Amino acid sequence: MRFLKYTVLALVVLFWAGGLSSTVGHWLYDLGLVVDDYRYGDLYRVSALPHFKTPTTPCPTANLASDTATTDLYLIGDSFSEAERIGRSDFPVDHYQRIKWEFPQQAKLNPAHRNVLLIETVERHLRDHFSQPIRELSVVQDTGRTALVPWYKRTYQDLHREDVEERLESLLFSQDWAFWFKELKARITLDWFDRISTGASLSLDKQHIFLNTDTDSTKRQSSFSSLTDGQVNALVDSINATADRFKRQGFDDVYLAVVPNKASILEPNRAVYNHLIERVQRHPGLHVPTVDVYSRYTRASQPVYQPGDTHWTCYGRELWLSEVRRVLQL
Repeated sequence: MRFLKYTVLALVVLFWAGGLSSTVGHWLYDLGLVVDDYRYGDLYRVSALPHFKTPTTPCPTANLASDTATTDLYLIGDSFSEAERIGRSDFPVDHYQRIKWEFPQQAKLNPAHRNVLLIETVERHLRDHFSQPIRELSVVQDTGRTALVPWYKRTYQDLHREDVEERLESLLFSQDWAFWFKELKARITLDWFDRISTGASLSLDKQHIFLNTDTDSTKRQSSFSSLTDGQVNALVDSINATADRFKRQGFDDVYLAVVPNKASILEPNRAVYNHLIERVQRHPGLHVPTVDVYSRYTRASQPVYQPGDTHWTCYGRELWLSEVRRVLQL
């Protein structure tokens, strides 16, 4: 009995640590004790609607990285540029460093190379990211490569104190048996009450699923929220100031890449679309070159977003990468 008590206690502590720490959570995943609850897409995870349950598959890389290249690429980005989706092998560069929003890093630029900074953000977070100075990347004036982040900062970044409950739910109820119960509840809620999870929303024809923040016009992140010319002007001024600051720190070129919200491409007529991306990219006062994937997505001949996910298909990813390489002259 004592052995059972301590075993249960150890498991509770282990899973609690997994909910608190990304490192422990990944370790549990590597051991096979938990499975990835994003494996069918983040929107399926939120909604549990079975007709959007499509396994996500890794996309092939281009194997373009080169130790003889004279360009170093630094990328500040969100989930679209996570290591599982984008990496050094997708660019013909010698050095690649990706910085996640809200997780500051340092970098040492190589003065003998062309140092390029690409700022990537999904449309829903564009205004928030540039509403204040970007401090995610600080440059150390020295030759070499990546400057190490102090251990105490890495530990702080690894901890998730605000979303422990959600992470614990993911660890404990990510198996297929749990999805079966969630799907049953989701089907009943939709069929009987015409409702789905508050975190997601269906297209008007019920053929697509989006994040609720992308479609709710009362939310700042929405494709259909109010956006005045004055707000666009202020946003452009902030983007210009950000690029100027990084150039003063040693970067040769700074680029902006805005990935459209899924609803902006698949259902722009749902309400009054604010055309945030176009208004920024075409603004006469913008001095920062942009990676215009919005235009390519609106003309795409194949689906660019996964059915049950906010992120792109392999085709949509390749469109983005090819445009990045073209604009950045890589």
